[in-house]
Amino acid sequence: MPAKSLISVFLLAAAMQAVSQTSFNESPKFVKSGSPLAKVEDSLKQEFKEKGLEWPARYMYIRAFKTERQLEVWVKGDYAEAFQLFKVYKVCATSGTYGPKRKEGDKQVPEGFYYVNEFNPNSNYHLALGLNYPNASDAILSDKDKPGGDIYIHGNCVTIGCLPLTDSLIEQVYYMASVVKEQGQDFIPVHIYPLRYDNLKSQEQFISKTKAKAEVQQFAQSIKDAYEYFEDTHQLPAIMITPQGGYVVAGNPNAPKVPRLKIIETNNVKDPYAAWNLEEKVDKVPFFRDGNGALQRWLFQLSKELSATLPANSSMSLQVEFIVDKEGNTKIATVIRGGDSKMNAIIKERFEKELKWTPAIKEGKPVNTKLKQNLNLTAPEDL
Repeated sequence: MPAKSLISVFLLAAAMQAVSQTSFNESPKFVKSGSPLAKVEDSLKQEFKEKGLEWPARYMYIRAFKTERQLEVWVKGDYAEAFQLFKVYKVCATSGTYGPKRKEGDKQVPEGFYYVNEFNPNSNYHLALGLNYPNASDAILSDKDKPGGDIYIHGNCVTIGCLPLTDSLIEQVYYMASVVKEQGQDFIPVHIYPLRYDNLKSQEQFISKTKAKAEVQQFAQSIKDAYEYFEDTHQLPAIMITPQGGYVVAGNPNAPKVPRLKIIETNNVKDPYAAWNLEEKVDKVPFFRDGNGALQRWLFQLSKELSATLPANSSMSLQVEFIVDKEGNTKIATVIRGGDSKMNAIIKERFEKELKWTPAIKEGKPVNTKLKQNLNLTAPEDL
């Protein structure tokens, strides 16, 4: 391979890690005051403090895993430091299967090495961070006419080839990306892997589902070196691309080794429903005591009140999960998609205080069961 080809890509990879050391004294300029994002910084500051991290981070690195459906955010304050794990987020929906994205309409989540190249605060999916798919490798190996595109990390918990989070979680990721972008990190790297290579259960699943797809296994192996290098050093390697579109990983052999972290759970480590004896299959489902019409009017009124708190011309889709206990009370109402901390607290309080039911029945006896309810919010037009 010509040395020039490798060197040019090496320089690009190095540039992707470089940022200017500018000061940070206010919210990023593209975060509007009064928006839900304006309230995210306080919660992030508190979480950084609890984890012994310095706010604001100056560097950010994202990596995602298809099998585990997880997205990690790593941060650091100085270029020479090793990255530290801030948080593991749950990717709440997925599409496609193992293997890189190669053409438009294949529904594949890409695999490989990317960076954030777009900030969209007005996305139909709440907030969105665009990725530079197709990258230089994809341009060589994917369909020449229709390789596909529009790959994002976004909210709203739906996807065809993207990495979706709940709205409250994308707010954190988007805001952190905004902060490091404002300070000069023009390239926020995003590495997407088919699996955690040291997770035995994931390895078994991957091998089982790709046993007839040698090219998928070969591709997964070709990007593994970057995973291994980061696991051992918490530093990013340089990623080079051959004229044939293959990846070459170049790490610093003198980089200090660090202990590997064992990632087990995402976000909510403790199952809030674990102490409840819940019945999934019942003979009679819960029924709102005042009738279904009254329930619909209650949901409409609540949605109307919450919609009034949104920025003009915006919308939000939420999903609330809750228990109806044996006495017909609403318990542990939790917004599992959408919202923000203030809005979700209001929803929790209103659901648990105001919704009373005829409980579910199984074999002639009242039982505890779990329900889900959607709320669709639309802000008034800014006339």
